[in-house]
Amino acid sequence: MLTRRSFAALGAMAGLVACATPEAETVARAITAPVFPVLPDFYGAITDEPYPIPAIQEGVLSPELWRQEVANPWPDYAPGTIIIDPDAAMLHFIKAPDLATRYGVSVGAAGFAWQGTARLQFCRKWPRWKVPATMIERKPELEPFSVANGGMDPGPGNPMGARALYLFQNSVDTLYRIHGDASPRELGNAVSSGCIRMLNQDVIHLNDQAIHGAAVTVLPSMKPQGLDPLY
Repeated sequence: MLTRRSFAALGAMAGLVACATPEAETVARAITAPVFPVLPDFYGAITDEPYPIPAIQEGVLSPELWRQEVANPWPDYAPGTIIIDPDAAMLHFIKAPDLATRYGVSVGAAGFAWQGTARLQFCRKWPRWKVPATMIERKPELEPFSVANGGMDPGPGNPMGARALYLFQNSVDTLYRIHGDASPRELGNAVSSGCIRMLNQDVIHLNDQAIHGAAVTVLPSMKPQGLDPLY
């Protein structure tokens, strides 16, 4: 039963909350925010590329999403195989039966729409972004970057980032890409569109290890299907 005394107490508490200062709210958020360790050096700025790659900001990338050597979860796959788990938002590069390199990735809606095994047909450094016709139908303003118009120039602002790995199936382009230019805050999440996105630092590392013709397996997703691959 709500008595006059308890009603007054509730009113006092409400008053305290209403009078909380912005500084107090900031402190409260800081107390609950996760504290991440200092990033490894390999997430620093890269200055020897054609275009500058800034360092990853401290405090925004959870350690489980860092590039790291791990026990190989799929020892029966050949070295060089790339395995993507879209639900876990993780990519594994198989190095040996007992060893893999794991990367955190962001998975677009296309990651939920395509699964199976493809072939790594080729890789490109600082690729052009040639917008597929299916995307231009939805976003006509991207027509200047269509295949017919030669695509978007590489460099800052190009959503393909520093590297792109192109996947083919039965000699046909899947339009599915593993590429760079992910933001640290989107790793581990499903973004609204796109293929498999990685930090530029990580996609360069993967590109340097990738084997032409290797298998790339995208595991089945339990999440709803999304849009076509966009970039």
